Amino acid sequence: MYLSKTEAAVLPTTLVGTPRRAPEPAGRRRIWPLLGPAFVAAVAYVDPGNFATNFSGGAAFGYTLLWVIVAANLMAMLIQSLTAKLGLATGRDLATLCRERLPRPVTWGLWVQAEAVAIATDLAEIVGGAVALNLLFGVPLPIGGLITAVVAFLLLGAQSRGHRPFERVITGLLLVIGLGFGYTLVGSGVDLGGMAGGMVPSFDGPESLVLATGILGATVMPHVIYVHSALTPGRYGDSVTAGRTAAGRGRLLKAQRLDVLLAMGLAGLVNAAMLVIAAQLFTGSDDAGTLEGVHAGLGDQLGSGAAIAFALALLASGFASSSVGTHAGQVVMAGFLRRHIPVLARRLITLAPALAVLVLGGDPTTALVWSQVVLSFGIPFALVPLLWLTASRDLMGGWVNRRVTTIAGSVVAALIIGLNGHLLLGFVLG
Repeated sequence: MYLSKTEAAVLPTTLVGTPRRAPEPAGRRRIWPLLGPAFVAAVAYVDPGNFATNFSGGAAFGYTLLWVIVAANLMAMLIQSLTAKLGLATGRDLATLCRERLPRPVTWGLWVQAEAVAIATDLAEIVGGAVALNLLFGVPLPIGGLITAVVAFLLLGAQSRGHRPFERVITGLLLVIGLGFGYTLVGSGVDLGGMAGGMVPSFDGPESLVLATGILGATVMPHVIYVHSALTPGRYGDSVTAGRTAAGRGRLLKAQRLDVLLAMGLAGLVNAAMLVIAAQLFTGSDDAGTLEGVHAGLGDQLGSGAAIAFALALLASGFASSSVGTHAGQVVMAGFLRRHIPVLARRLITLAPALAVLVLGGDPTTALVWSQVVLSFGIPFALVPLLWLTASRDLMGGWVNRRVTTIAGSVVAALIIGLNGHLLLGFVLG
């Protein structure tokens, strides 16, 4: 078939690759099918590490750290929007672009720290799933860790049938988490005055700073900065071709931003609900010192239904976030090194530290909190390259960041690096 010059001129604005048609700007039926990548990423924002840090923060300091959750969620929206846009604009993921544009020693260094982040992530997810199975069914923690790893591996197998089945499974588990905490929040109630006070930025001693850093690390997850950029190119068809015009970019960005807003908004509400529940029920008590204590305390104060809802939410979180974490590890290794190892081998490597904690009898909640602090230190190593790449007109073309976006992202990076530096200095000085 031959096209006239007029027809050929408008072709890029009407097609998103071949043979899929670009979504029209109007009509929910054109937008909803494009949603999904951000919901996969959002699961990492409500992983078991969030349970530990948010409940610990609410029990120890009431509503004081609520502002940290809100600020971290806003940061997450900006960061995930940028990484999704990077994938849309280039058709490649963040790790691959770092390998292509950075010196080899820098690339190897970024890969090593990304793998350390993956291990810390897996520790949180496996331990959380093991604790949930123990609470629900009395399964010994090491066995529960193995079960969580196997289920996560099976969930990841849904990707073999395409992106949509995997996204539906993960989104379903995310809704289970949300419903579980929604049910519990109704029973605990809310102190509106306390919430208003918690929105004023403040700390309450060094321990609150440690927990704030853990909350930040549990909310802004470095591994999903990498994985989200890998989810959007194939998910939106040939986005590079479609984005050559302002109209094409506008349609794709509208879908991507709605995806991020809905997914990260839900994750933010869940995180805030955790802290509010802890502030309402456990302030000044030792019940929220461990996940087991939270489970028992909820049962004592709100009944067995709340305790079961908490355990089911924790179990869904462990299963879903572990599968997403394994996928992120694959993306990181393939991008930085152009190497692939069998998923089972990667699962076993990252599983080892978590099983060691469980077998040796380490405190699961303490391990979860400190794993999130490690994640917080990994954020700048993903965020700084992301800002650098999305601000490059040579790479991004018409998708390049506006100056205000780059400034906002730089402020976020500076805040995170400053908080980490302050925490590190505090440890050095005792």
